[in-house]
Parts: sequence; C-alpha cells; structure tokens
Amino acid sequence: MARRIVTRDQVVEAIALARDAVDPLDAAGTRTAVRATLAWIAQVHPGRSVEIRVPPQGAVQAIEGPRHTRGTPPNVVEMNAATWLSLVTGELAWAQAVADGRVRASGSRADLSGVLPLQLPAENQDEG
Repeated sequence: MARRIVTRDQVVEAIALARDAVDPLDAAGTRTAVRATLAWIAQVHPGRSVEIRVPPQGAVQAIEGPRHTRGTPPNVVEMNAATWLSLVTGELAWAQAVADGRVRASGSRADLSGVLPLQLPAENQDEG
C-alpha cells in the first residue's frame, strides 16, 4: 500500500476545518480531515511499529520500531473520527481520551501522547 503524501497546507486546512466547525463535520469533511492528518502522522513519524486506526476513514502505520508483517500488529491504536480530530487539534488530551475509553490502545508503543496534538513545521521550513 502506497503512502499518501500530504502538504503542510493540506494539514493546516484539515486542522482548521476540524477545529473551526460550528456543527459536526459532514462525512466528506470528516473523511478529508482524518485522512490528511493520518497521512501527516505517517510522514512525520515514519515507521511501521504502530497501526493507527480511525474506522472507516482510514488507518496508517507509523512510529519507528519493530515492524510486523502478518496478522494483528502488536501495537494498535483505534478510535472514532471525532476523538481523533479532537486529539489532533489539542482539544482533547491523550491521557483523558484513554482514561475515558475513547481510545483503545494496546502494545508497548501505542502511547501517542508524544505526537499529538499535531505539530506542524514553520511555513518556510522544508517538508522534506
């Protein structure tokens, strides 16, 4: 499966869309925001040790470490789209989402508190 490449501007737009929505996003807006932010996480934190799932909008593998090749990955994080977007924008803290049961995380590398909320490079910084 090829990784989707997103630009900083696409991610900024997705975050703004999620953060500034007066009403819940429609299905297309939710899908766009989730997929762009998942792709950004995979770009900025490359690896295959953690599978991040936001069904049915998308899933990525990210974070350096041992990778899996078959079956269920040893490190899985799963949540719904509203929770993901709240974590991405910083409206919800990782620890609170886990404590409330809004995030299901298993495995020794399944703690995303170090990568959420999303951190974007400066506008003039190369996206590499």
